[in-house]
Amino acid sequence: MADSPSFIKAAFLLPANLVGLLTAGASSLMTGEPLPALVALGVEGLYLGIVPSMKRFQRAVRAKGGEESPDAERKQVDALLTELAPSQREHYQALVGLKEKILENYRRLPAGKMLASESEPRLDALLTSFLRLVSALNHHRTYLNSTDREQLEKELRELEAEVAQESNPRLKDVKEKRLEILRKRVARFQQAGESREVVSHQLAGIEDLMRLTHEQSITIRDPETVNRQLDVVSAEVEATDETVREMERFMDFQEEVGKPLPHGTRVR
Repeated sequence: MADSPSFIKAAFLLPANLVGLLTAGASSLMTGEPLPALVALGVEGLYLGIVPSMKRFQRAVRAKGGEESPDAERKQVDALLTELAPSQREHYQALVGLKEKILENYRRLPAGKMLASESEPRLDALLTSFLRLVSALNHHRTYLNSTDREQLEKELRELEAEVAQESNPRLKDVKEKRLEILRKRVARFQQAGESREVVSHQLAGIEDLMRLTHEQSITIRDPETVNRQLDVVSAEVEATDETVREMERFMDFQEEVGKPLPHGTRVR
């Protein structure tokens, strides 16, 4: 729900929001004037009435893993890691090392402990997305290696010729239905190859983003800049998850239509 307490709490705990409230409170205390605090409270009410209902903000909160327990997240990561090759696991651990360095740099900032606490779930979500992408890429490679594309295209051409010559309406209808499936399989075979290239670039993009975030965390001084960095991380998680969902839908289709029929098999 838009007004879910979890979204309101997440909006309230954003570093930029907390810094703004503390600044207004400190200003009122130092000047003895209640106006800054009153204005801040009014703006805060408006802020909490709008931001938690924004779809983009809700997706960002979900991307942080707020809807899953830490144990569930840990089990998901462990399950994904077991599927990877040793070199891929080493790659992932290198990114985990970068995450730890980023958090350590954030802890040195004003309100650093809070910033690190806010940042860690989003960085973890990005690393989990990296694992899911690698797993999806491995599944696609298995599919591409186990399917004879040339044989599939040959079957398609032969069946197209059969359909063109078929005079029996009932048989023609059955063959046309199988022809439609074969055409989808050939098209999706091409899509699998394209998706593999997209995923390879997305994986490289996640690594580049982690390195950039680490480099910026070394010299960063403004908590608001950290918040902008985290927005970029959340956007990348969302884009990555959509790619994974597309690839999962592709694999679901392959399971639905089944494996190619043995060579020479025809609908009669």
